[in-house]
Amino acid sequence: MSNTKQQQDFEEAVKTMIGYVGEDVNREGLIKTPHRVLKAYEFMFGGYKEDPQNILNSALFQSSNDEMVLVKDIEFYSTCEHHLLPIIGRAHVAYIPNGKVVGLSKIPRVVDVFARRMQIQEQLTEQIADALMEAVEPKGVAVVIQARHMCMEMRGVEKICSTTTSSALRGLFKKDEKTRSEFFSLINSSVVNRY
Repeated sequence: MSNTKQQQDFEEAVKTMIGYVGEDVNREGLIKTPHRVLKAYEFMFGGYKEDPQNILNSALFQSSNDEMVLVKDIEFYSTCEHHLLPIIGRAHVAYIPNGKVVGLSKIPRVVDVFARRMQIQEQLTEQIADALMEAVEPKGVAVVIQARHMCMEMRGVEKICSTTTSSALRGLFKKDEKTRSEFFSLINSSVVNRY
């Protein structure tokens, strides 16, 4: 099936959904909606076209640093694979180098690669941790995600502003209580630096 044929099929499916909920697909405000939804989906699910290992491997550097590196409060937007509704959250990602470090901008990019797929939060957390362990080969990785799920807020139980927290700990973060405690202390601190 050609890409153009798939795009046409997608837009027809959107028209079907619009009609199903009781709207007029030929109304002025909705005529271009199927194409806009197509473009939005191409962006929101762009993570399927990216390889996190290529991203991480493109910016690995030798380093003697062996202290924790933490990138905190990485905003992300994902999509619940059960209802195709938004997941809105923040990721905190840390690792302890073991002879090499990765360019800092690559960590949020990897979060986005996995977030821009149909997801469940638990799987997203594990995927980020495992990708870093594989590419960087650090002494340990820790990932904590805090997110709101619109499938809980907009429908179903309708629990507004409820937050789900998930974690994935690897290496020293799992084995060493002091390292783990330092990580959780850092991500829970509210210190704001002004530059």
